[in-house]
Amino acid sequence: QVQLVESGGGSVQPGGSLRLSCAASGFTFGFRAMSWFRQAPGKEREGVAAISSGGAKTWYVDSVKGRFTISRDNAKNMVYLQMNSLAPEDTAIYHCAAGSGGLYYGAYNYWGQGTQVTVSS
Repeated sequence: QVQLVESGGGSVQPGGSLRLSCAASGFTFGFRAMSWFRQAPGKEREGVAAISSGGAKTWYVDSVKGRFTISRDNAKNMVYLQMNSLAPEDTAIYHCAAGSGGLYYGAYNYWGQGTQVTVSS
């Protein structure tokens, strides 16, 4: 049974940092690209960052470049999203996903339940 379990969300002030984690099980982790998507109330799901199966290639949406970093540990079946310089517009539910790569949601067939990130003063 495939499971993707996110953790690390919470509330933070603008300019702060959070590190999201996603624990994967039930599939061959090292064969799948991994990604983080987010969805804010009333908005469509947006691909934030993705990383290839071996970690050599990464993708970022323009709005987070230079602030967010995606990484993975294939030995631990974990993927991470380090988020720095957070802004109110980063407020959303963040979902971990496994698939074939890139930032298009249709490329991903396994999804986690999400973790809430709230940025406010």
